[in-house]
Amino acid sequence: MSGSLRQVEGAIRTPGVERLHESVRQPHEEEVEQSLRPRALSEFVGQERVKRQLAVFVEAARARGEPLDHLLLAGPPGLGKTSLAEIVARELGVPFVQTAGPALERKGDVAAYLTALDPRSVFFVDEIHRLPRAVEETFYPAMEDRRLPITVGQGAGARVITLELPPFTLVGATTRTGLLTTPLRDRFGVTIRLELYPPEELAAIVRRSATILQVAIDDAAAIEIARRSRGTPRVANRLLRRVRDYLEVAGGERIDLALARSALELLEIDQEGLDRTDRAILRTLCRDFGGGPVGLSTLATAVGEEPDTIQDVYEPYLMQRGLIVRTPRGRVATERAFKHLGIAPPAGSGQPLF
Repeated sequence: MSGSLRQVEGAIRTPGVERLHESVRQPHEEEVEQSLRPRALSEFVGQERVKRQLAVFVEAARARGEPLDHLLLAGPPGLGKTSLAEIVARELGVPFVQTAGPALERKGDVAAYLTALDPRSVFFVDEIHRLPRAVEETFYPAMEDRRLPITVGQGAGARVITLELPPFTLVGATTRTGLLTTPLRDRFGVTIRLELYPPEELAAIVRRSATILQVAIDDAAAIEIARRSRGTPRVANRLLRRVRDYLEVAGGERIDLALARSALELLEIDQEGLDRTDRAILRTLCRDFGGGPVGLSTLATAVGEEPDTIQDVYEPYLMQRGLIVRTPRGRVATERAFKHLGIAPPAGSGQPLF
C-alpha cells in the first residue's frame, strides 16, 4: 500500500474526511460537469471524422439560412452526443431545446414542445429509441412536412386540425440504434456514429478539464486516468474529479502518476478500467458458471443488476476489451477474462476459450 493511500485512509477515520465526502456530494457537481463540456467544434477533442462532417453540414445550412437537416447521433453513452447537439445549435446561432424520449409520454407532450419552438431551433431528444410508438408517429409529419395533425373531440364528432410548425432541426441521440424503427430512422437526413476514444485523446480531455478545474496534472497521470476511463470522456472527467478530491485530502499540490494510481486504487478501478460491477460479472461467469454460456437474465440475477443495465452499460466495454463474447446460447468469458481475474480456466469442460 502506497504512503499516499495510507494517508487518505487515515483521513477516513478523522474529521478531515468531511472534505472528501462533501466534494462527492457537492450541490454544484452538475454545474462543474457543464463547465467541462466543449462549447464549439474547435474545443471538442477527438471524433475528427464526426467534426469534419458536422462542420460541412452546419456551414452549408448557415449559408443558406435554413435549418440543418434532422440529425441522429448514435453511440455508447458518455461520448458527447449531448455536447455535440448543443454545439450544433451554438454554431448555427439558434435556440436549443432539450428533452428525453421517456419524458414524451403523450402526443400532447410533443405538440407542446414543437408548437413553442422558435424558427430554426434545434430540438434535442435524448434516448430517442425509448419513445412510445404512438408518440413516435407524431414526429413523422412534423419531420417531413413541418405539420402536426391534432385530433379534436371523440367519436363521430372528432375532427383533425393540422398545425403548421416553424422550421426546426430534430437532433436525436441513441445508444441503441437497433431499437429505432425504420420509419423514424429513415427520416433523419444525417446519421453520425460516435466511437470510443483512444487513450491519447482521453488524456487530452483530462488535461483540458484539469485546466478548467484549476488543478495541476502531470502528463503521465493524465494518461493513467485516460487508460482507465473505458474510452469515454464522461468517465474520464468523473475520475479526474474524484482524483482531485483525493489530492485535496492528501494535501498535495499536483496530480502525479503515483497519486493518480493510489486514488484509482481507492476507487477500485483496475488497470483495464474495470470497476467492482465489471469484475463481479466476470467472476460470476468464470467462477460460478465455469465460463458460460450464461443467459442475460440469469447473469443479471446472479450479479444483482437489471438486464438492460448489464447489456447497455457493462457489456459493451467488456466485449470491446475482449473479456466476454455473446453467443446464441448466452454470454461466454474469454481466456483473457480468466487471466485478468487470476482464475485457471476449467480443465476438460469443453468450454471454448475465444
